[in-house]
Amino acid sequence: MKLLVTGGAGFIGSAVVRQAIAQGHHVVNLDALTYAACLENVASVADNPAYVFEHADIRDRAALDRVFASHKPDAVMHLAAESHVDRSIDGPGDFIETNITGTYHLLEAARSFWTAQGKPEGFRFHHISTDEVFGSLGATGQFTETTPYDPRSPYSASKAASDHLVRAWAETYGLPIVMTNCSNNYGPYHFPEKLIPVVILNALAGKDIPVYGVGENVRDWLYVEDHADALLTVLAKGAVGRSYNIGGENEAKNIDIVRMICAILDTKKPKTTPSGSAAAGHDKPSYADQITFVTDRPGHDLRYAIDPTRIATELGWRPSVTLEEGLEKTVQWYLDNEDWWRALQTRDGVGERLGARP
Repeated sequence: MKLLVTGGAGFIGSAVVRQAIAQGHHVVNLDALTYAACLENVASVADNPAYVFEHADIRDRAALDRVFASHKPDAVMHLAAESHVDRSIDGPGDFIETNITGTYHLLEAARSFWTAQGKPEGFRFHHISTDEVFGSLGATGQFTETTPYDPRSPYSASKAASDHLVRAWAETYGLPIVMTNCSNNYGPYHFPEKLIPVVILNALAGKDIPVYGVGENVRDWLYVEDHADALLTVLAKGAVGRSYNIGGENEAKNIDIVRMICAILDTKKPKTTPSGSAAAGHDKPSYADQITFVTDRPGHDLRYAIDPTRIATELGWRPSVTLEEGLEKTVQWYLDNEDWWRALQTRDGVGERLGARP
């Protein structure tokens, strides 16, 4: 199968590209190479004859038409999006333009191509979204595929709008779509502005490790390679017009995630005393000493949790990586790949507190 993957130089998109190539698919990676994109994420497949890169923006309809006509994909996996909530608070316009207008142009380009090809039954438009469109949960309950939408940030509102557009194109024009909404991803190649890489890199740099509020916000954590596997499973087996929630079955408070990372770093790269020798006994320093509670993000959702029953029962998919395993793998990857993350630390906004203004 030939896949057109949008946003394939990003965090989740690059994981999809790498797994799709490993599964024997042909991949056309379409990416605008904005601040969070990194072609090093797909360097391992760049020379594979089944891989092609197209530098294009999903807001550019002429470029999209050219890519569809040139490559004739069997399916679209739409991951290109602005995705950082803090940035959406400071600059919502980029999120409206990319996540809503960009999705509209991609839908129209896909519909035009699909129609010109005689509306092949096997064609799929797979839209990848987030659980944040459902809003915030209390202490109990989980999001299902029928949970009413209740977005609380410019980011989640723009993704909710894109979800509605995709459903509308399916209902109005018959475009064969599948949809997924995922929980928080983490793992290798995670851009260094999100919680887990910030914790790792600030810890290593001896800086304060910022935790919003008191760290009680709960997220369900999904290892990115598990997510890529789930997405390819939905593309292959999902029913047309159906949506699937993808979760990691790993709920944890933010403060607990931070402390787990600090404990892993304490083992893998112990801190030293000023003299350069490791301290002993109860005086042994810990990265947890750098945890600092900061002013909470405006409109910070309390809890997200995914009910994965549909994808498990209908498609036979469940996550394979536990939170403990995934965090250890992730920390080790950042320790082993300093050249990758150091090159990204000079990019716009990295290392700054964003989204703090009311």
